[in-house]
Amino acid sequence: MEILDIVINSVKNISIFSVMDILVVSYIFYKGYMLMKETRAEQLLKGIVLILFLIPVSDLLNLTMLNWILSKTITIGVLSLIIIFQPEIRSALEHLGRTAFTDRQIFANEETVQKVVNEIVTAIGNLSVSRTGALVIIEQFTGLEDIIKTGTRIDAIVSSALLENIFVVNTPLHDGATIIRNDRVVSSGCFLPLTENRELNKKLGTRHRAAIGISEKSDAIIIVVSEETGTISLVLNGNMTRNYTEEKLRSTLTKIIKKRQHKKLTFRERVIQWIKNKKDTR
Repeated sequence: MEILDIVINSVKNISIFSVMDILVVSYIFYKGYMLMKETRAEQLLKGIVLILFLIPVSDLLNLTMLNWILSKTITIGVLSLIIIFQPEIRSALEHLGRTAFTDRQIFANEETVQKVVNEIVTAIGNLSVSRTGALVIIEQFTGLEDIIKTGTRIDAIVSSALLENIFVVNTPLHDGATIIRNDRVVSSGCFLPLTENRELNKKLGTRHRAAIGISEKSDAIIIVVSEETGTISLVLNGNMTRNYTEEKLRSTLTKIIKKRQHKKLTFRERVIQWIKNKKDTR
């Protein structure tokens, strides 16, 4: 009965702010786990949990030497965690740095959006028919300047003819990613980070893994054409959907880009827009 009374009193004393505090902390832990899931950090985290479990067990069993070693390991644990989880910490900060509340416009107007999408889709369709491998990135709010620098600067108006020529086999720029910013092809032959997701289909090649890798680190829209099958794939936020037709690709790109177009909104409207954008990318 005493335990029941304690529980009842505790529940009565919980305020709305306590509930909010619990929900926020739970969300942070959940997002942290999702960032580490299927990466090397997940295995390292399991090792740390095992060490924390063994410390009281070794003390209980009077395993003095083991307990001393484990305790000293935890003592320097904070510094070790920063070093060990450096890639994951960087990834988390990049996620936090992406903002849906930016004042930057991706495209000047809807007419530009439609023109760019049509040119991209036409090129992708032709490359698919000829089974020419391609990797096209449409930059969004996350800047890709560090990736752009790894390729060859072009700075040309987006056109289907230009995109098709870039990916012709054995030409200097075909083996790499082409990045589009607004209505311009800014760079080609760019090198991308590969995903560390071990659950991907083993049949996916380097081009697809690179597309997923950059989508995990940015909000870019990535289009991939398979060299073996001509299959068109769309990659967004680490997720890949395949088997696109030209018409489906055109409508999907238009929908995503238009919803991401910046407008002068109130804070409340921006929060609602951000939530909608997140749903669209799932």
